[in-house]
Amino acid sequence: MRVSACVISLNEEDRIERCLESLSFCDERFVLDSGSKDRTVERARAMGARVEHQDFLGHRRQKQRAAELAEHDWILSLDCDEALSPELRSELVALVGAEPSPDVCGFSMPRKNRYLGRVMRHGMFWPDRKLRLFDRRRARWGGTDPHDRVEVREGRVVLLTHPILHDSYRSFDEHRATVDRFAAIAARAMHEEGRNASLLSPWLRGGAAFVKGAILKGGVLDGWRGLVAAFMSARYDKAKYSMLRRLGHEPSSH
Repeated sequence: MRVSACVISLNEEDRIERCLESLSFCDERFVLDSGSKDRTVERARAMGARVEHQDFLGHRRQKQRAAELAEHDWILSLDCDEALSPELRSELVALVGAEPSPDVCGFSMPRKNRYLGRVMRHGMFWPDRKLRLFDRRRARWGGTDPHDRVEVREGRVVLLTHPILHDSYRSFDEHRATVDRFAAIAARAMHEEGRNASLLSPWLRGGAAFVKGAILKGGVLDGWRGLVAAFMSARYDKAKYSMLRRLGHEPSSH
């Protein structure tokens, strides 16, 4: 089982080394960079990774392009702000040393999210399971930007025990900026799919997101961070559907 680790990057010089170090057991480490102006590319190459450039195609298409350019069919995909936990790394080392069952096309793993300096145990942050090791012949990147996901065409997915480590945001300001940017991307993608939003959709969706994150998923048990995360989830949904409604009222020429 030969594995290509694939990472997409843009201005991640402070995080790329940790990510690539956790992937050092892979047969190939491949970074597809979309035009970093810092030392991301330099540091990735110093770590022994193969680096190529691709103007950003969108989250889903960029990750799919990286998978297509990789040397091997089994793809292990991480973002720059992620790394394998030591326990997950050991689990994967043992896994790739043996030939997987023919009916297995992928492996999913939980993701342990650190938010504003603390690992989150509840809310939308846990278990946050992701399919990240997959056979590109039987699975590919799908979803709607910016929320990409690996979609299986055939085969069985095995659930692994140990987590990916995710340092989600450097600061609250980065979280807020990301929420607003992702809401705009998602609204545009939904609009292009022919979806619409009613006058009440932003408020209903935003309120439901807060209740789900804070109460139904137990985010309140993570203290003030859990409440902040639930509020930002609500902000995202409210902004997304507000933008979708505005797009639905724009002239078609726009």
